[in-house]
Amino acid sequence: MSENTTAARPYAKAVFEVARDASNLAGWSDQLAFMSAVAHDPNMRALLDSPKLTRETIAKAFIEVCEGKVDDGGRNFIRLLAENGRLALLPEITALFEVMRADAENKVEATVISAQAVDAEQQKSIAAALKKRLGREVELVCEVDDSLIGGAIIRAGDLVIDGSVRGRLARLASNLSR
Repeated sequence: MSENTTAARPYAKAVFEVARDASNLAGWSDQLAFMSAVAHDPNMRALLDSPKLTRETIAKAFIEVCEGKVDDGGRNFIRLLAENGRLALLPEITALFEVMRADAENKVEATVISAQAVDAEQQKSIAAALKKRLGREVELVCEVDDSLIGGAIIRAGDLVIDGSVRGRLARLASNLSR
């Protein structure tokens, strides 16, 4: 995985710079998400891995599938990736692009995994506390995991706050076994 991320980084950086310079981060985000989904499709994966097809043929097929969802810049990006045999890296390129976009827009996505559903008021409170702590706009994604027993785990970038009962019990067990 890290090799793919390393190979994807220059492409993500280049497409990010193009999108930023054109003030079109959202547009490129949408295009990359679609291209990534196409590249991840098992049928397209088989096409990308086929040694019988030329890179030009693969690019044309990929562009045809993306018709109406990508602009000229997107089509050129597909041709570039195909020419270099990197279309399969689109999911990694997209993920890196989204990190760069969030950083440029001073945003962070935080995932709240809780034992019970988090209501709107709690979401506002959590988002405000994270905004204060991180100094960025926070976009919350909420998930429910019954195995937590109670409490919640919050993940935002590198920050992980484990306030779950399961986490507390694990820490207690670890301390007792010393």
